[in-house]
Amino acid sequence: MKQKLTIGLAQYKFINKDIPFNLGQVKKAMESCKGQADLLCFGESFLQGFDSLSWDFEIDKDMALSQDSPELQQICTWSREYHMGVLVGYFEKANDSIYSSCVLICDGQVKANYRRISPGWKELDVDAHYQEGREVLDFSFKGRDFRIALCGDLWSEGWEQFATERVLLWPVYVSFTLEDWKEAEGEYAAQASGVADTVLMVNSLSDEPDPVSHGGTFCFEKGEISRKLAFDEEAVLMVEL
Repeated sequence: MKQKLTIGLAQYKFINKDIPFNLGQVKKAMESCKGQADLLCFGESFLQGFDSLSWDFEIDKDMALSQDSPELQQICTWSREYHMGVLVGYFEKANDSIYSSCVLICDGQVKANYRRISPGWKELDVDAHYQEGREVLDFSFKGRDFRIALCGDLWSEGWEQFATERVLLWPVYVSFTLEDWKEAEGEYAAQASGVADTVLMVNSLSDEPDPVSHGGTFCFEKGEISRKLAFDEEAVLMVEL
């Protein structure tokens, strides 16, 4: 018999270029979910904010974070204190490259790091400092198997490589209007159905730039929305597996 596992999808607000605030949001969510969530997931590029890069590497290299940065080490410390894993999106600095990445931290350590494969996170004319990853990432957490996709990975050419029998974690950043979400919910559910039976999508809240992000956090099961959070609400969707 499999052990019960609870995944928390944290639809929290970030502020672009304000890493201390966003890091504080991670801690706030962890405190609110202590003893409830085994793994807490945040949206794409949450630690810096999706619109935090200037596309000038000399500037952006100071905004991006390495895997051994003090900020990620702080989350490592909290993961021990709260007995909780964290999956969080960030702009990663590795040597002379920047990636849109997602890091898994648990038991006080960086356990896995996924680099977005699709190029839609960056401007079209940026230089070679801004890179994509090349490998799909699978990991196991407390006896359950997962795969990660970041936002446009499931919409770009080659999205079929993410198809899996595992649970798919799908951190995104999208800023649809509330009117557009009425149609987009179904489109995202349908796209998820071609990838995995269970897809957990988490989006962030943001007041800037225009248009704002109203969130959009869902549990998709076999192409249907089984659970979701209200738009414009800072909350955590708990999904028991």
